[in-house]
Amino acid sequence: MAAVLALIAGFLDAYGIITYNTYVSFMSGNTTQTGYNAGQGNFAAALPSALAILFFVCGCFAGALLAHSAVRRIRRLVFGLDAAALALIIGFTQLGLLSGAVGIAVISFAMGAMNAALSRVGAQSVSLTFVSGTLSRIGVQLALAVRREPVPDSQGSWDTHLHRTLLLAGIWAGFLAGALLSGAATPRFGVWVLLFPILLLSVLAVFDRAGIAVRAR
Repeated sequence: MAAVLALIAGFLDAYGIITYNTYVSFMSGNTTQTGYNAGQGNFAAALPSALAILFFVCGCFAGALLAHSAVRRIRRLVFGLDAAALALIIGFTQLGLLSGAVGIAVISFAMGAMNAALSRVGAQSVSLTFVSGTLSRIGVQLALAVRREPVPDSQGSWDTHLHRTLLLAGIWAGFLAGALLSGAATPRFGVWVLLFPILLLSVLAVFDRAGIAVRAR
């Protein structure tokens, strides 16, 4: 599931860059864009990336509130709402009623909520949208594997530093694969490429069996 969600995040991030010239998932890049544009006095250019940051944080906030509430099947709810939001973007775009700012806000909010929906795989903390953090953890886990260090919170004999390295590498590969697919498809099909993440999120919403034991980062 983590790899599929990372694929969705990478797909939508590439869609955001191609369509809005703004990251909708990678907030480190948006922070840099906001900073250097504002520093040059180009506040209009800084606004889209700042808007994405604001709504991503709002999405994380909403996801965390749900994660610490008594609502059941939180991930199903988040996945379903995210799929519905993307479907609305397709509809309003076809009607000519969707501005770039609204598209950035909606998708960034959805990515923030999705990031809060899955923060751990076993004992390993993961981030679906923070690629730099994932690569950093890969390096650390690989170094610990080379040194044959014990895993303090191991879940079993299979739970080694190498196993966690491969898990994190799979998440990073999922993000990269999503970006590659979106980069190839978005210029050809435009907003209709959002049907792909809508389908994946819908399938996850239907088949996810997790209960309320979801905790945000």
